[in-house]
Amino acid sequence: MKVYRNLKEFKPLKNAVVTSGTFDGVHLGHHKIISMLKAAAKERNGESVVITFWPHPRLIIAPNDQKLKLLSTLDEKIELLEELEIDHLIVLPFTREFSELSSENYVEDILISGIGTKTLVIGYDHRFGKNREGGFDYLKKNADRFKIDLIEIPRQEIDNLTISSTKIRKALTQGNISTATGLLGKPYSFEGLIKKGRQLGRTIGFPTANVHVSKKYKLIPSNGVYAVNVYLRDKVYNGVMNIGNRPTVEGIGITQEVHILDFNDDIYGETLKVAIIEFIRPEKRFEGVKELVSQIEEDCKKAIELLSK
Repeated sequence: MKVYRNLKEFKPLKNAVVTSGTFDGVHLGHHKIISMLKAAAKERNGESVVITFWPHPRLIIAPNDQKLKLLSTLDEKIELLEELEIDHLIVLPFTREFSELSSENYVEDILISGIGTKTLVIGYDHRFGKNREGGFDYLKKNADRFKIDLIEIPRQEIDNLTISSTKIRKALTQGNISTATGLLGKPYSFEGLIKKGRQLGRTIGFPTANVHVSKKYKLIPSNGVYAVNVYLRDKVYNGVMNIGNRPTVEGIGITQEVHILDFNDDIYGETLKVAIIEFIRPEKRFEGVKELVSQIEEDCKKAIELLSK
């Protein structure tokens, strides 16, 4: 897959088969759309092209809206799309100026002149252009003028796509990991820099890595204890993660702390990726360190059980 960070890097194709969207999380609903795209490209002897936008449009249109949490960063999205073996990925920078582009200019300047679109895979309710004025009906009405063949994504597929994104976010914020994993088609993950904290875990026999997620828009699941896979130094380890404010030791602020099983190296300053396999229990306050240690021991046993399945 070739990746282009703006349209200037892209040379128009003779036979581009195109679809577009935000593709947050690249979940199973997106997989279905990409499958339609690839099948259409193969049938027409063309090349598959995915257009996505970055930053997410809502981050530009409503910059003060702190409610939006995304399932994937741009790098994660690119990596996930690459696994689906499309030919070209164009990341269009979404700016205020871009949001003012008319539907006519979007089709003429980007789809036709910029990409060489001959076939467009598009949902019946997909909107584009200033004030979302363009859509499937607009393209169909002007099909002869634009000379673009349209493949409509059925309403059922669109409904599934919309529901999936909403359900995944809701499931993760409620600790319903199995639902999120089923809709994503893979465990939800995030990565971050390992920063030095108060190192209290080390004093009770359970050293933890404090994972700092720099992207504020990246969705972090609900507070609680989780069984996780840890990706570090090109290896995969079993682990237990606590998300929360560590009430027993009077923690300040929400943190993501991971205890890697059977591992005790110094990894401060390194980057670690966590894949969430299952929810173990809610975070709670214990009467003292002894009770906390006893519970962590049980958490580790439960994690090993869950991760061995």
